[in-house]
Amino acid sequence: MAMKYRKLDSNGDYVFGHNEDDFYHGKAAVGQAIYTSLKLLLGEWFEDTSLGMPLFQHIIGANGSPDNLRGADLLVRDVIIGVQGVKGIKSFSSGFENRVYAVECIVDTVYGDVTISGVTFTP
Repeated sequence: MAMKYRKLDSNGDYVFGHNEDDFYHGKAAVGQAIYTSLKLLLGEWFEDTSLGMPLFQHIIGANGSPDNLRGADLLVRDVIIGVQGVKGIKSFSSGFENRVYAVECIVDTVYGDVTISGVTFTP
C-alpha cells in the first residue's frame, strides 16, 4: 500500500472536508512528509519535544561560514533521511544569504525521485 499523507493549505494547516482528495499518496506523500519534517521546530510538538529542526539553536543567527553551512546541511540531511519512504539523497544544494538558509534537493524514495525546493529557514 502506498504512503498516505494529509495535504496542507496555503497557510500550512491541514486540509479537511474533501475525503480522499485531502491526502497525497506515494512520492507526493513522501515529499509532503519531508517538507513538514523540515519545518517542524525543535520542541514544537508536545508529544515528543526531541523531534524537529534546531532552527534557532543551530541555523538562524549563525553566519554563513563554510563550517556553519556544513553543520546546517548535516542537520537537514539527517531529517530527510529519517523520513519514511526515503532511500537516499541524490543531489543537495544549500546556501546562506542575509541570515536565510535555503535548501533544494532531489530525494530518492521508494516511489521515485522527489524534488524538494523552496525550503527556507528565516529568523
